[in-house]
Amino acid sequence: MSRPEFGRERAPVAPEPARDCQLCPRLVAYRKENQAAHPDWWNGPAPSFGDPDARLLVVGLAPGRAGANRTGRPFTGDFAGVLLYETLGATGFATGRYEARPDDGLKLVGCMITNAVRCAPPGNKPETAEEAACRPFLAARIASLPRLKVIVTLGDVARRNVLRALGLRPTSAAPGHGTRQAAAGYLLINSYHCSRLNTNTGRLTPAMFRQVFEAARTALDEG
Repeated sequence: MSRPEFGRERAPVAPEPARDCQLCPRLVAYRKENQAAHPDWWNGPAPSFGDPDARLLVVGLAPGRAGANRTGRPFTGDFAGVLLYETLGATGFATGRYEARPDDGLKLVGCMITNAVRCAPPGNKPETAEEAACRPFLAARIASLPRLKVIVTLGDVARRNVLRALGLRPTSAAPGHGTRQAAAGYLLINSYHCSRLNTNTGRLTPAMFRQVFEAARTALDEG
């Protein structure tokens, strides 16, 4: 099945923003605050992480202030990364041991992780204009993966931004945990975000989360 051009988004030359990206004034100001307080942190757009031959792309919301904004690797250094990387390892998408630092030797296998918004937002809540400004990088990242078949979205913000990056309406795929939808030649599987809030309240259990990646594995194995 041929994939349509991403008609609603004009992808940049590269799928990653500049290290000192200036597109979103509020996020730049927040970055400068963090740089002043923690000059040894990454404090910039968190680059995508994983296998350039990935058949699975995992899309999160945005870097956490003391997570990827500190370490420079998606989902590294905060609670959400523990569940995510353990689950990826258990389902064959990662090797090595996650130790919450970018030099821990963890490798992704057939998988890449990125975020809908690449810079840490105040309160972990990006604004709509910030999502739109960063979306071309998401479109470019998707387009850069020639073997990509399955996209797992972590939360509704990621789901909506992936659909828009593919030139589709946000309503073209249903929200909710475990929903599946063919879109622009890919299989989209949505999960609740693996945040501490969702896991502490029982909205998302480790078993529920693992089922999402088992479904992705089955879809890839079945071709």
